[in-house]
Amino acid sequence: MSQKSQSLLDYLVENEPSFRKARLPALYSSFAAQRTLNPDGYAANLSAWRRALAKVAKSGLAPPPTSSSKPSLLVLNTDERLVSAFETKQYGRPLSLGLVIKEAVENKELVPLRQFLEQKESIYSRSWSVWGLAGWVLKTAGVTDFLKGSGDKVPKGQFVVVENVEGASKAFGEGIKDKEGRFERTFTRAHFAKVFNDQLVEGGRELSDTDMDVLLVFLARDKQMIDYDGKTVKIRDGEGEPEGLTDEDASIAQLKELLASLTHQTLLLSKRVEELGAQAKEAVTKQNRVAALAALKSKKLAEQTLEKRYATVNQLEQVQTQLEQASDNVQIVKVMESSSDALKSLTAKVGGVEGVEEVVDRLREQMADADEVGKILAEASGTTVLDEGEIDDELAEMERQEKEKERKKVEEKQQREAEEGAKEEQKEAEDLRKKLEAIGEVPGSAPVKDKETDEAEAMMGRLTLG
Repeated sequence: MSQKSQSLLDYLVENEPSFRKARLPALYSSFAAQRTLNPDGYAANLSAWRRALAKVAKSGLAPPPTSSSKPSLLVLNTDERLVSAFETKQYGRPLSLGLVIKEAVENKELVPLRQFLEQKESIYSRSWSVWGLAGWVLKTAGVTDFLKGSGDKVPKGQFVVVENVEGASKAFGEGIKDKEGRFERTFTRAHFAKVFNDQLVEGGRELSDTDMDVLLVFLARDKQMIDYDGKTVKIRDGEGEPEGLTDEDASIAQLKELLASLTHQTLLLSKRVEELGAQAKEAVTKQNRVAALAALKSKKLAEQTLEKRYATVNQLEQVQTQLEQASDNVQIVKVMESSSDALKSLTAKVGGVEGVEEVVDRLREQMADADEVGKILAEASGTTVLDEGEIDDELAEMERQEKEKERKKVEEKQQREAEEGAKEEQKEAEDLRKKLEAIGEVPGSAPVKDKETDEAEAMMGRLTLG
């Protein structure tokens, strides 16, 4: 079932957990009496309906103010059509919908549209009286007893759904994290709507013009994320940039909108040139000379227009670059100026160069006086004043003696190793002699020497020569 063909109740049953089928009879009943008889049940029903109204509005399924107008996602239109949209054969009409709207207004979860747009103070301000809002509803809706007992009647009007506006504001904050330069953060109202229209509500749903007015007012007045004067929008950078809009901001916004429009035109013209070229080729293939000439003429005109658009875009981009550089230069100069003032203030706090020199001179004098006083006190108490030179000499002699000890240790170690090596060689020679003596000669024949004997004699010769 597509979203457009769904009834409001079907949509809520599928998407709102509190609208389980088992709870629908209670939600559609008149539960005003539960305020005192069953406060928990009363609060649960109110909470379920408030979430339902916010979700229905954001889905675009709620009836718009007029049949031809675009659905509002941040503003809920309340009248008989809303009640009828909730009506079903099984559960009838929601009998407490008027009560739900009244409670939502009292808790500032729903705010009358005109009041929201005209109010100077934030909706989060304590000075914005809840009862003042309720009174305004009575006056504009013509429901004189709205708060006096007939709360089940649904007032006719348009109400800003604060929950939905806050959600769009949060999405906007996530989407502008990468916008840094002044040029990137400045828009005309129309260009802002084109850029962010389908990025702030889940599912890519587009905001209506009324929704955009509500969001811009909310971002500027209640969240202080932008500066907005009805024509120009500038996203604040949060780095100490002065609040408010300037003529430069308006110029940047208009230039940016024009550049975006011309860039879009070049894309369309490029596509048009390609299409006309294809038409001309097709006409030639079909030997339709008249159609081919017409397509080529149109292509030529489109190419000339495209060339002019590209030239204009190039000029505007150069202007954009110069504006960005000029804006950066202004910020750099401001930073340098503030840094200069800070350095001047810090230097003044230490008395300037002369003051620092004077402090250093006084410090040196005081250190010299302290040394002199120490010497006098040492002489008066009979304490021998230590000679730093003698101490340094003694330390040097101790270090020399320590090095001499280390050198002797190294020499003694080397001598021991040499002696141990000589003893080892003598032992090996003795072992070889014993082995030679153990080898006998064969009678009546020349002495037989085996390989082992030759090696032993050769080794003995080397030892003897050594």
